[in-house]
Amino acid sequence: MKYLRPFDLASEHGISTQAVRNYERDGFIPFARRTPSGYRTYTETHAAALRSYLALVQAYGHATGGEIMRLLNTGDLDAALTAVDRGHAQLLRDRSTLDAVGRAVQHLTSGPGVAELPTVGSEPLSIGELARRLGVTAATLRNWEAMGILAPARDPVTGHRSFGATDVRDAELTHLLRRGGYPLERIRAVIQQIRTAGGTEALSAALDDWRRRLTTRGVSMLDAAAQLGGYVALLGVARAGPPATAEPAPGPGSPPTV
Repeated sequence: MKYLRPFDLASEHGISTQAVRNYERDGFIPFARRTPSGYRTYTETHAAALRSYLALVQAYGHATGGEIMRLLNTGDLDAALTAVDRGHAQLLRDRSTLDAVGRAVQHLTSGPGVAELPTVGSEPLSIGELARRLGVTAATLRNWEAMGILAPARDPVTGHRSFGATDVRDAELTHLLRRGGYPLERIRAVIQQIRTAGGTEALSAALDDWRRRLTTRGVSMLDAAAQLGGYVALLGVARAGPPATAEPAPGPGSPPTV
């Protein structure tokens, strides 16, 4: 069996050996066995775990990538796959929203009036309902309102916010562009353009850029799936218990590694 040093894992990806140790500490790769003198010994299983984690980060971000690896490394394959499924569902939702916004832009450039994105249900939503639909907090929606991006109606008696179809459209688009890295000031200008049914050039450019980002994310998910599939095969889906130390430690005669 070939044993690897932290340097061997790090050099493959151009990262530091301390980063490898940190990933082990955080549960992103399995815990390494130690030689009698205390040196870490990694194996191909650890190398596959590191490849999987870094590929997942590119596809799903640090938080979700770390969550998936921790779940796998504690033996919870079903929960790990559920986290993967959520990422694919979010990508599909983004594509659907992007297509709807594209149709809105086409409508804006071909005729007067404000285009509406399709919305789920016709009844106005409360701030809690809209927050749950988008997967954000109510505080985030209030911040968007304070920035002038959202302008919900208020109940004259209770003062509670009421988000109609146009408000939901604006919130969906804001959420989409925020995930694309756009600042709130720029999003506010885009939303204003849709409201006034004019000046859609900036919006079209933003949507083209975000479509490229979605394509890149989709390709990254394919790569992550390949890496993850190889790692799961190494672990063995039928094994019992956490796969933290799959291989035996080297004997006293093995060369020390750090």
